[in-house]
Amino acid sequence: MQNIVGLLALIVMAALLAWSAFRTWRAKNHIVKWGGTGFLALLSVPVLSAGALMSLGMVKQHSRSAPIPDIAVAATPELVARGKDIADGLCGACHSHTGTLTGGYDLAVELQFPIGSFVAANLTPAGPLKHWSDGEIFRAIRNGIDAEGRWLTMMSYIRAGRLTDDDIKAVIAYIRSLPAAGDPTPDPPDHMNMLGLAMLGAGMLPSGKPIITGHVSGPPKGPTYQFGEYILSYQDCRECHGEKLTGGVPGQLAPLGPDLNLVKDWTLAGFVAAMRTGIDPNGYQISEQMPWRSVGKMDDDELAAIYQYLTHMPTP
Repeated sequence: MQNIVGLLALIVMAALLAWSAFRTWRAKNHIVKWGGTGFLALLSVPVLSAGALMSLGMVKQHSRSAPIPDIAVAATPELVARGKDIADGLCGACHSHTGTLTGGYDLAVELQFPIGSFVAANLTPAGPLKHWSDGEIFRAIRNGIDAEGRWLTMMSYIRAGRLTDDDIKAVIAYIRSLPAAGDPTPDPPDHMNMLGLAMLGAGMLPSGKPIITGHVSGPPKGPTYQFGEYILSYQDCRECHGEKLTGGVPGQLAPLGPDLNLVKDWTLAGFVAAMRTGIDPNGYQISEQMPWRSVGKMDDDELAAIYQYLTHMPTP
């Protein structure tokens, strides 16, 4: 609503500038006529541009769509356990700041630009998911779209959609097993402000990861390079550390992370300890912007798999 009011204000401002320019053009004094009209026209350019970009941003904001898969998850103990494992190491980084998957954390504080408010949802039955079907939860994880068909901005920016079909079902099974806790989620949880909409309209913000509609599978779990590659396909390391994990690039939306080739100088034990204590092998505190607390909840095989991948990356 605030953005609509802001857009209307820009339209009114542009109209007033146009009317003022028209009146000034009728002045008999040539200096006033040409100078005043030119000045007002110059002022109208950023106003019109901002309005046009906001309008385009609003269109983009409502253009994301994906089908809801027809699934029903049978929650076995094994599936729930696997889902907890994934949720602890992935979902908890955003959704467990106030309690286990109780949401409430505004992810906007992690961004480089003040583009709005993006509150992590309460994933327990105290939140909206108790009213969603398994297919709607699956679509939200895979493609960043909620049960109402609205774009979940942050979910579409992260890589959770690359989880295998079986792993997403495991997460759903685990979420369904949780007791209700925490506060309700704001509706809607995402609010992109005027700057965010203008940046989105200008192409300065991504429109989300590509929609995935096909089957996604992965390698068997184990302390292997292949499984490490899979973990890093759905974790968000590349959002901060760059697409090749060689360091973030100034101007990116997420915080800047260092070149992860530095792990090649660490032992496996040192890497595991760093992820579980927040202190690297050189004795330095790892930034709290790095979700080492959630990553450190992965088991030994998963952390060993990540280590295998990071220490065998091609040298840039």
